[in-house]
Amino acid sequence: MRILVLNGPNINLLGTREREVYGQDDYVALCQYIQSAAQKLDVEVEIKQSNSEGELVTFIQDALDNFDGIVINPAAYTHYSIAILDALKAVNLPAIEVHISNIHTREEFRHHSVTVAGCLGQICGLGFAGYSLAMRYLAAHVAAE
Repeated sequence: MRILVLNGPNINLLGTREREVYGQDDYVALCQYIQSAAQKLDVEVEIKQSNSEGELVTFIQDALDNFDGIVINPAAYTHYSIAILDALKAVNLPAIEVHISNIHTREEFRHHSVTVAGCLGQICGLGFAGYSLAMRYLAAHVAAE
């Protein structure tokens, strides 16, 4: 089982940006958390981050025939990226959208996700644990297919 974990813009600034929203842990800690959770699930994981919408689309396209599922935190692109939505639909891999913060308790414009329509579901507001839960679900989902 291979899962691609994608993180969008500014996730690389964890630990620096809006600590009251995202916490004190940095991006390295997030990647270590994901790797540890994947190991416990006996899942192979590849983690990528980009501030570029086009690069995220390319990562999604390249996942076809290389991964069994995608965990994606599109970050700000969540709210308007038709390109990421179209890429998720095009590759047709099971995907879960994850957000560290609860997007539904933040500014109004963050309440709507465009990209979740290309995913099986969304996990938000659970911090780093959302990534682990998403990988656990994908592993079970793919095994059941």
